[in-house]
Amino acid sequence: MIITKIRQIKVAKFVILQSISSLIIMDFTTKVPIPQSKFPIDYQSKILSFGSCFAENMANKFDYYKFQNSCNPFGILFHPLAIENSITRIINLELFSEKDLFFNNERWHNFELHSDLSNPDKESLLIGINDLLVATNKQIKEATHIIITYGTSWVYRNKQSNKVVANCHKVPQTNFDKELLSVSEIEIAIQNTINLIKKVNPNCNLIFTISPVRHLKDGFVENQNSKANLIVGLNSVFASQKSPISYFPSYEIMMDELRGYRFYAEDLIHPNQVAIDYIWERFVESSVAGGAIITMSEVEAIQRDLSHRPFNPISESYKKFQIQLDTKINNIKSKFPFMNF
Repeated sequence: MIITKIRQIKVAKFVILQSISSLIIMDFTTKVPIPQSKFPIDYQSKILSFGSCFAENMANKFDYYKFQNSCNPFGILFHPLAIENSITRIINLELFSEKDLFFNNERWHNFELHSDLSNPDKESLLIGINDLLVATNKQIKEATHIIITYGTSWVYRNKQSNKVVANCHKVPQTNFDKELLSVSEIEIAIQNTINLIKKVNPNCNLIFTISPVRHLKDGFVENQNSKANLIVGLNSVFASQKSPISYFPSYEIMMDELRGYRFYAEDLIHPNQVAIDYIWERFVESSVAGGAIITMSEVEAIQRDLSHRPFNPISESYKKFQIQLDTKINNIKSKFPFMNF
């Protein structure tokens, strides 16, 4: 009787352990497959990004890990026409003039630029944005990788000029007509953008992605229509491309792998830091060279040390810590002189 009970207990334990084991290897998410890049980013790469606020999230990561990176010289741009118009002006060196500016709320603005660049002094604004334009023209020609992030298909057309704007600058909405770009309009804008860049930098690797930020001010259904048009437009253009162009599924990762409001910020619109970090990790896995990942770990160790706050700044142990940190920085800068901590 006792032997029988012991056997029953052993069987029960085995079943429980088997159940726990199956839970450990069980997947609780549908992982988006991402092909390995044929042209991965490393620390010799020169990266230039254009697009929505999510492009800035990714650029902040590049900055943290000390890549050669620049993002949104003309500020955040949300839709394909804004990015096409910006790149057209930059590549053709079409300098801004006074006629391109307008005065509103005590500042000078341009409808192609983000409000962050607006200025109360007209001359200072013109000099600043034209210097940026010339510098970015050089960056586009020298870039090894250009990353373009589209946020929305919704655009605002200025009634007076009949031109689609990049930013309304808090001008009354009665001055604009709101439109949804069609798939064909998006295809044309994307293809024009590719052609412009390839004309001056044929070897540049282009990476496109769609922002996971939800544009709910447009409406729930309207936001889905907007993202759908971007997806269809990109897929259509990609089908006809032979040059090094790739798609990174930021939007798809957020919708499928990170499904759930716990991955959104308090506004329930923008990805929170956990989501940004995760999408960045998926990007690194697929688009960054293995050797660069090793260097990233060295940079991260230095960044952690730099953020360290000592209990006693004049102690001998802290002085030794500072000497070791300086040695780490000097060693990595000897290999990558452009790094600045």
